[in-house]
Amino acid sequence: MSDILIPSPENGIPAYLATPTRNGAWPAVMVIHDVFGMTTDLKDQADWLASVGYLAVAPNLFSSSSKLGCIRSAFRDLKLRKGPIFQDLDLVRSWLGRNEGCNGNIGVIGFGMGGGFALLLAATNDYAASAVNYGHVPKDAETLLKGACPIAGSFGGKDRSLKRASAKLANALEAAGVPHDVKEYPQAGHGFMNNHKTVISKAMAPLMGGGFHEPSAENAKRRIIAFFDSHLSWVSTRQKTPINHLTGVRIQTHSC
Repeated sequence: MSDILIPSPENGIPAYLATPTRNGAWPAVMVIHDVFGMTTDLKDQADWLASVGYLAVAPNLFSSSSKLGCIRSAFRDLKLRKGPIFQDLDLVRSWLGRNEGCNGNIGVIGFGMGGGFALLLAATNDYAASAVNYGHVPKDAETLLKGACPIAGSFGGKDRSLKRASAKLANALEAAGVPHDVKEYPQAGHGFMNNHKTVISKAMAPLMGGGFHEPSAENAKRRIIAFFDSHLSWVSTRQKTPINHLTGVRIQTHSC
């Protein structure tokens, strides 16, 4: 487990790398943080994935300027479906693809804001699977997600910011014919998988009907690992030039 700097045209992207203990090449997962950025919880999420056999890298997307400015930029990029955050995430994915520890498949997981990015990235066909944890589901999800990679979604029934999001995502994925596992946890709210311990995070949690909920978090983790095991444990040899549903242009698929 180590702090690293992933090369970029600017000053590099700080990230946390968690490596499985067993020898060999592993499937890889990019871990996208919530609005709190690089935290102990984010590193814990990467460590959890590494403990079950995944090469996990968690980039710090808020390192270029003030946190408030970065948050504003991130949500702007989410709305536009393009911008510097997507460029950074693509650099991280490409770096994973070149990493000698990668076995050929890359997945993505995100929390809150990061869950919104994980959902949009699922539509690019650059990932073998995506885990969307209480991320925003856009109105055009059914159209956007046609041809997307398999998606696991986890939401809290008490989440005031994402009412009916789980049903909306499940219906869109069913209509689009995308393999999925979407579940809503009645006793959980927003951020139920993130065990943040700062004063600010604890103050914000009640406002969103959220906060860490261990029973729901543990169940969601088991589901996500089972889902990733089903879709990241094999290496695809197919040559394809997919359509990027975010921009409507053809893109090149990178492989490890």
